[in-house]
Amino acid sequence: MVAAENEHGNTPEGEEPVTGQGTPGQGDAADSANGAAAGEEASASAPAAGADGDALSQAEQILNNADVPAAPAASASQEAAELRNDLLRLQAEYVNYRKRVERDRDVAREMAVIGVLNTLMPVLDDIDAARQHGDLAEGPFAAIATKLENSLKTYGLSRIDETGVEFDPNIHEALIQQQSADVTFDTVTQILRAGYKSGDRVLRAAQVIVSVPEQ
Repeated sequence: MVAAENEHGNTPEGEEPVTGQGTPGQGDAADSANGAAAGEEASASAPAAGADGDALSQAEQILNNADVPAAPAASASQEAAELRNDLLRLQAEYVNYRKRVERDRDVAREMAVIGVLNTLMPVLDDIDAARQHGDLAEGPFAAIATKLENSLKTYGLSRIDETGVEFDPNIHEALIQQQSADVTFDTVTQILRAGYKSGDRVLRAAQVIVSVPEQ
């Protein structure tokens, strides 16, 4: 039986006064603070989304990390064999997809460069005309023209303007044809308008005068 307080409200001798366990709500607040700190620590340790690169790189990492099990034993279930074959097929399909994406990117890059070069061809023609008339012998405009031509060479642009070579319908467009006793085969003797190539691709054939052997 719990001893009752005396009439003066004092606690009987030999009994310790019961003290409170703390202000109500303090324990809950401490637990909440600890939980928040733990959540922040977990968030700080988690990697940021997208840190591994784009979706293509993530897919490649997943497939490369996937361990393809050895061929299942005869006692293995048919489901395990089907799962293994599906993984092998998925890896092969991804390799083909990756190659196709890289090839498409190279083609798109090449077409973009060719588009810029085609746009600048009239400018190059004006530079050639000015140089033939002696307007670009020296001065700041001559330096600018040279820098432009050298810059375009870094993108694989080359001129088709050789004379004394055999006529090639793939890179030459014959505007004038004349007989000559000095040649033994169809020969480019004069360039009327230079042609251009980007690597092995002919952007524009050169307009030329061709000398052919006399008959």
